[in-house]
Amino acid sequence: MLRLRVAAVPDKGKANAAVVSLLAKALDVPKSAIAVTSGETARLKTVRIAGDPGALVAALAKLG
Repeated sequence: MLRLRVAAVPDKGKANAAVVSLLAKALDVPKSAIAVTSGETARLKTVRIAGDPGALVAALAKLG
């Protein structure tokens, strides 16, 4: 589980967009490679990240 916090308000998808933007920047992947798959209106979200699994695991390991 990865915990993150964004300052965007949960209004009209702004918080979801901020989560996608933050993850894209941290993992060095395009925003289009990240999708919120569940929890769009909840505090807890599940995301799908497309890309090379090895590179993603290494990038996630650097985060925490």
